[in-house]
Amino acid sequence: MELTHIPFQTIDWDSVPPEEHPGETGSSTWRMVKEGNVRVRIVDYSAGFLADHWCQKGHVVHVLEGEFVSELEDGRSCTLTKGMTYIVADDKEAHRSRSKNGVRLLIVD
Repeated sequence: MELTHIPFQTIDWDSVPPEEHPGETGSSTWRMVKEGNVRVRIVDYSAGFLADHWCQKGHVVHVLEGEFVSELEDGRSCTLTKGMTYIVADDKEAHRSRSKNGVRLLIVD
């Protein structure tokens, strides 16, 4: 990720329209701002959410509220709770998310 040509700005997340994305089970709701090749998102996973794909995109993912599990395609998994962050590079380790009770994330990619 390279942050270039992005002017200083603030984001009022309440004014960013939500986008619904179905999972294999449950759904995710995104509020997204995109500048160049960079997305900044507040993402909410519903209770019972399971992503519908293995993701290859790099992310910085920070848990704002709740808990979720990041599963890696090689069988590893990691539980993240409020205040925790994970980082993964593009095309490194395929991953997907699941959440039993729902979670709110800040994601930069």
